[in-house]
Amino acid sequence: MSIISIKTEILTAINEACENTFGQKPDGLKLDYPPKVEFGDFAVGCFPLAKQFRQSPAKIAQALADEISLSPSIKTVEAVGPYLNFKIDNNVLFGDICAEITQKSECFGNSNSGCNQRVMVEYLAPNTNKPLHFGHVRNGALGMTVSNLLEATGHTVIKASVVNDRGVHICKSMLAWLKWANSATPESTGVKGDHFVGDWYVRYNQKEKKNPKLEDEIREMLLKWEDGDPETVELWKMMNDWVYEGFAETYEKLGFAFDVFYYESDTYKLGKDIIQKGIKTGVFIKAENGSTIANLPADEFGTNRDGSPKIITVLRNDGTSVYITQDLGTAQMKFEQQELDRSIYVVGAEQDYHFKCLFKLLDMLDFEWASECYHLSYGLVNLPDGRMKSREGTVVDADDLVEEMRQLAETEIRSRNPEGTLSDEDIQKRAMAIGLAAIKFYLLRARPELTINFNPKESISFDGFTGPYCQYAYARCAGIQRNAEDKDLTSVEPDFSLLGNEEELQLIRTLIQFPQVVEDAAREFTPARICNHLFTIAQVLNQFYHHHPVLSADRLALAKARLVLVSATSVVLSKGLTLLGIETLEEM
Repeated sequence: MSIISIKTEILTAINEACENTFGQKPDGLKLDYPPKVEFGDFAVGCFPLAKQFRQSPAKIAQALADEISLSPSIKTVEAVGPYLNFKIDNNVLFGDICAEITQKSECFGNSNSGCNQRVMVEYLAPNTNKPLHFGHVRNGALGMTVSNLLEATGHTVIKASVVNDRGVHICKSMLAWLKWANSATPESTGVKGDHFVGDWYVRYNQKEKKNPKLEDEIREMLLKWEDGDPETVELWKMMNDWVYEGFAETYEKLGFAFDVFYYESDTYKLGKDIIQKGIKTGVFIKAENGSTIANLPADEFGTNRDGSPKIITVLRNDGTSVYITQDLGTAQMKFEQQELDRSIYVVGAEQDYHFKCLFKLLDMLDFEWASECYHLSYGLVNLPDGRMKSREGTVVDADDLVEEMRQLAETEIRSRNPEGTLSDEDIQKRAMAIGLAAIKFYLLRARPELTINFNPKESISFDGFTGPYCQYAYARCAGIQRNAEDKDLTSVEPDFSLLGNEEELQLIRTLIQFPQVVEDAAREFTPARICNHLFTIAQVLNQFYHHHPVLSADRLALAKARLVLVSATSVVLSKGLTLLGIETLEEM
């Protein structure tokens, strides 16, 4: 029997008992779990039935417990106050469920709840004047994990990035290179392309402090670019290509993937046609200063002190576009080109108001899909030295952080391998996997809206609420399975009736709950649910391992049954880590 069929059988038994006892089917029943495993494997609270059957929940529970017929899979049913507690036969609870998990393997936890839904997850949105920084890593980890969760629940996911590749900030790195680089290139300097361009952006800002007139040259360069000046455009393309090469390396290292890219240089004029139509329908109006604006609804945005409505500018008084102009056009383009049912924007909380305005304007413009736009807002990432800044060149680059974490992981691995039995190649590979696991798990374990104070040493710990701890739990399972090969248990039949101690019951319960956790995490766009559950599985596994021998159990049939449980646990740990974009290791 599968997990779903077990749950269905329990609810069916309750339905039949309700009809026999009270003459009608129950409303609003929900399957849950008793607070302690010794009470049972599943529980149903009878609170929703009190009004329907005009009795106390405790009386209803007792009446149903007396009426429910046992089956080969339902071993016992007991009324405990207002709850019905069910115990499942061990051959089903351990045997059938572990078999389901191992047979489904990497598909365990998947569902079709999002079938026929096309969803775009737009994330990262880098600027081509500097490398990715630590904030981008949180954005990317969220974007990829949410994409993985949606795919696991049957959605068709289009992963997109809007690249900010034009504007004043891009011209700053271009002008600095022209003035002071002496034709240097990433190749001639040995500097990664995005870091190379970022260095010139920092140089410009340093020079501008001493010479504010540089701003005039920047405006002139931007006008040349917008007029299509060949030399300016050629320089722009060359420097952007350097950045894209650097980005590609970082994307591959961090496991960030995209199906489509949108470039601001292609889309910055989008939205003007939409605005012209909005003027005709009264959504947009001309302000006294000549700009085009929209009055925002007072019930959602409030009013100014004088009682006048708050406004949002969509075109400057010279007719040029602003950022929200582009976003209006890009939103329409995305929904029409990709035939989307929903669009998720993974963008920091500092843009909350911007997206509130954008979505309201789309609604005012009568786009039927406006309500299907969602801003997945996330908080800042702070390091012990405080909030990151890019303009002064003190940003924590993503590449630098990954290297620091790799080094911390390498130090930990070498301390655990004093005999030097591991090759340098193995150490480097493991160190990178562990370092990335430490970063991603730490960033994902908190709900997206929370600010994170990242602690590198805490994140890399092999003990505690960390990625390496969960990786280590998987490696422990893998080690037990490897050692089992020497025991030659292939011909031994597992006796699941021998299982049932507290740790074994806790472990199987966490595995049973995993599909629902995936469903909830996908629905709420909250990878933290996966992190919390993986940590619980790892904790329970370690308690089980320390209290009960697996391969050295006193009976081979018991050893085989526990081995089956460990194998199923390894599948769930692997699937959960994969959803988080974390690599599993057979050995740590």
